[in-house]
Amino acid sequence: MSYKGFINYNSRVSKEEQEFYDLKIKAAEYYRANGVPQKMEGVLNDMFFDKPDDIYGYLANYFSKLSSPPVISRLLGKEMYDGKGQLSLQAQVLCIIKNEEKTTCSAVISSHSEVLDNSFQDPSGVTNINNDKRRDSVMAALHWIHESLNTILKGSDPCDQTGVDKVLSDFFMARYLEDQDIRNREKENQPPSVPVPEPSPPTAPPKDKKGGDKGKKGNSTEKPIPPPEPSELVLPGSMAIGSVSLAVAKTGALLQCIPLYKYIKALRNQQPCPKEMHIPVPLVTLLSCGKMSPGKLNLLEEVIVIPKAGQRLKQIITMVLELQKEMMKIMNAASKTGPVLTTVSDSGALVVGYERPEQPLDLITEASNNLGLALGKGIHLAVNCAAHNLMDYPKGKYEVITGTPKSPDELVDMYEALISKYPAVVALIDPLRKEDVEQWERLSSVVGGSCSLLSDISSKPQCHSSREDAPSLPGVRGYILNQSNETTVTDLIHVTTENKGTVIIGTTCGEPCSDDALSDVVVGLGVGYVKLGGLSRGERLTKYNRLISIEEELAQQGILGDLFWVNAFWALGNAVSPGVEHLAPRI
Repeated sequence: MSYKGFINYNSRVSKEEQEFYDLKIKAAEYYRANGVPQKMEGVLNDMFFDKPDDIYGYLANYFSKLSSPPVISRLLGKEMYDGKGQLSLQAQVLCIIKNEEKTTCSAVISSHSEVLDNSFQDPSGVTNINNDKRRDSVMAALHWIHESLNTILKGSDPCDQTGVDKVLSDFFMARYLEDQDIRNREKENQPPSVPVPEPSPPTAPPKDKKGGDKGKKGNSTEKPIPPPEPSELVLPGSMAIGSVSLAVAKTGALLQCIPLYKYIKALRNQQPCPKEMHIPVPLVTLLSCGKMSPGKLNLLEEVIVIPKAGQRLKQIITMVLELQKEMMKIMNAASKTGPVLTTVSDSGALVVGYERPEQPLDLITEASNNLGLALGKGIHLAVNCAAHNLMDYPKGKYEVITGTPKSPDELVDMYEALISKYPAVVALIDPLRKEDVEQWERLSSVVGGSCSLLSDISSKPQCHSSREDAPSLPGVRGYILNQSNETTVTDLIHVTTENKGTVIIGTTCGEPCSDDALSDVVVGLGVGYVKLGGLSRGERLTKYNRLISIEEELAQQGILGDLFWVNAFWALGNAVSPGVEHLAPRI
């Protein structure tokens, strides 16, 4: 007899009993509609035969597979201070996981600032300007995260990296175009200003009676240098885009229970579980003899060691540390005033003052010979010239050595002589301004057979460079970029797979960021080389240590891949320098 029949034929039922009965009917319908009885019956039957030690763990694992996938619930932005004491941004992702909101992952990335011409400004004033601009940028990033991005990403799948990055990039592009429109309207509304005369081009040397240039061979005159292109402005708040993208990638890796490098590798290859992976060759900064060094030499911003491929990271780091130690020993022995007092640059390298570019290269050569290292075979060198920082525009020349300026053509001659004398130098990074196209072409023709020309495009907004081929300069065979500002993980995947030439992922010059995720990123992207700076400063060593850990994990799992070698990125055609090969992973 039904419960309702029982009600009809017997005494009156209370209101509470009727409500309880109706509630039970609704509960049964709810569970039946969601298939709970069938699933419960199935798992209980399976568990009876499996007889697990942990009954409730067995049930938890079963039902966790049936739970709804996590979704982003909100984003948090936090102010923090980086390794240089500068204000920075940390982005956090919170997700709804099994009906609970949980903080998953956070990320911090480096940020380029607007390039300021401080040639005629007080250094303290420039510092204050930069600090103010950085604070404004961080505040704008916090506003973007807490307002717009929080709203448009709510409910998104944190494992849909491509979809999330498209939303982020579209948002940034809208803000970027809006900012450009405001700037253009402000220019239109400004009253006409008194034109400022441009610096006069360098005057030709006085001519002798025969018509030639006095003190010079021939009768050629120096051409005026091309004016500098407008610097790329960094949109305040743009660091929110890259930070959120990286935090979402970390979250996706966490939710799939795999390391970040494997997660990015799967995104890049569009397939899970790679059969083998490799560790990129680290380009380690050894010395800094640039503009901020105590000597007259300004040209060698970074002297970089390129180790012979095929070595484990610990071997490479031990070798570079021994080389540094031997260099210090040589400098102390040559010093007449006692031990040499050295400082460490922002790039994590020893800052040494010299008068001529040959001196630091001679030091490295002597130290290598003392240690039995075959410079030019076992190890090679690259030089980051950062020439765009050395141009004295009123003079129209590069201040490569204080008091000894050189025209673009004279600088090409200097590079030609330097490479001829030191064949172990196989790469020049930013040897000229990008405006000196004619000299780039000439330099490539005179040294390109044995030395690669590389261009650092890190400061170029990725809204331009990541969706196009890298900027074209004559003779350039490779590009250096990093994840900063608005660069998303998808941008990095795109630029490392679509652009022609060697792509080297690096850190920013100052690199105050202590997040070690960049090491996972470079391994996941499968790049051949990584530029992390020197072996000093904690924010750099955390990345080296993470690379070592990844290498050990891959070796333990048996998927640390052998490397298939083709010709070096600084060699032409099939010409390969002895003992030097170009890194190309065999996939």
